Amino acid sequence: MLLALFQPDIPQNLGAALRLGACMGVPVHVIEPCGFPLSDKAIRRAAMDYGEPADVVRHAGWSDFQAAKGAARIVLFSTKAAQPLHEFAFRPDDILLFGRESLGVPDEVHDASDARVFIPLTPGRRSLNVTVSAAIGLSEALRQTDQFPKPMQIS
Repeated sequence: MLLALFQPDIPQNLGAALRLGACMGVPVHVIEPCGFPLSDKAIRRAAMDYGEPADVVRHAGWSDFQAAKGAARIVLFSTKAAQPLHEFAFRPDDILLFGRESLGVPDEVHDASDARVFIPLTPGRRSLNVTVSAAIGLSEALRQTDQFPKPMQIS
């Protein structure tokens, strides 16, 4: 299981995604170009002390990401999807893909995805923050595949 962010626009969201990945033990792949330099101090601030232990892989573009992904399924989270995430059967090696905050993903990425899911919202609401969506999607995928981190036993 891994998180992939397509051309993120907001450094604080990438920092929060790095923290999410580090806390859940899930690699984060960043598909460039980003709307900011990846060394931006806002990323470090948002990731806090989780930025360093995060497993981050950078891809120069969409074609590089596709070449490196192997046989794993791409599950795109999109407001344009037809299937709610709780009705989708996740697999342990799925790639959970989230689009740009401002524009989502282009049609070629939408079309290249193996599945497209959405997070149900109250009627009249448009979308959630990308990292909030990633946390919801990752939680459901980890729950379904029994991959949540196991808590330490306190004796």
